[in-house]
Amino acid sequence: MKKVKLSVLDLAMATDGDTTSVALDNATRLAQCADELGFRRFWVAEHHNMDTVASTNPAVLIAHLASQTSRIRLGSGGVMLPNHAPLVIAEQFALLEALHPDRIDLGIGRAPGSDQHTAAALRRTPDNRDAQDFPMNLIDLMGLLGDERADEGMWNHLSATPAATSYPDVYLLGSSNFSAELSGMLGLPFVFANHFDTGGTLQAVKIYRESFKPSVVLSEPYTMVTASVIVSETREEAEWESGPGRIRKYGMRTGRRGPLVSPEDAANHPDLAAAKAMPTNSIIGTPEDVAAGLEALVKATQASELMISTSTFSIENRLKTLRLLAEIWDKDEATKEENALPRKRHWRN
Repeated sequence: MKKVKLSVLDLAMATDGDTTSVALDNATRLAQCADELGFRRFWVAEHHNMDTVASTNPAVLIAHLASQTSRIRLGSGGVMLPNHAPLVIAEQFALLEALHPDRIDLGIGRAPGSDQHTAAALRRTPDNRDAQDFPMNLIDLMGLLGDERADEGMWNHLSATPAATSYPDVYLLGSSNFSAELSGMLGLPFVFANHFDTGGTLQAVKIYRESFKPSVVLSEPYTMVTASVIVSETREEAEWESGPGRIRKYGMRTGRRGPLVSPEDAANHPDLAAAKAMPTNSIIGTPEDVAAGLEALVKATQASELMISTSTFSIENRLKTLRLLAEIWDKDEATKEENALPRKRHWRN
């Protein structure tokens, strides 16, 4: 089976005792490592009011990462559209594309990226109208970035940038069948958040393919699936390094969010047994173990690309995961073809 391209998703994770500056510096080091190793993309997520996540504004972080790397595509995994006006996002990413042509991806999500109180503060409205209007806001955003899907829209009287020569590629992110179907109907590439551990991956990618209609962007479906991985020289070491992430995820599930603790603290944590008992699709082990797990995920989902996420206390262990995985993954075959998406279009005459 041909190996697909690998990409990286990062949250600019802040560990127990870290400052925001340290977390962002670690994200930069990880992006540079991914760039050097030949990974296809490096995406950062939008999260708010979380002790462990420094990636609150993807556009700002992407601008910094793009200036510190040379080849890898940078993008959002994702920007939460209901939190922002479509014009604001379009302006940000049109500017990023102008600064770094053919290197910018815009991944769009529908979730709040935080708790409901924070979401209400961001949206300045107590209801969920922005989420309800998501499809039309997405159409407006796409139109402002050159992909006009209707005769009338915001693009008729607003411009995201004065004289674009290229536009960022737009991806629709999701962890539900709603996003899968909408992405298929619009002929957009679809990214499923398999690393959320909430199930539904196979059903969502099936719905996406069944709903897919060719568009100016894609002639056939393009599916990206995320995976949480930790790679080490031995299974025992990988399991030891997984403790902090397990405790963090258990805390998120039980409403007790906290910092990313050290492996030593995780090993002595009173919730560790319960955390380990939670079902998970994380792939943890030696390079051979993880490569086999990723190959099985590709076979099951027919993914066009995989995006890995690694959550360890030490940045050195995150870097090690990328290096060990890159060594065993057939990068020559995975990267010898250009991105399956068309090269940049001049949407407008």
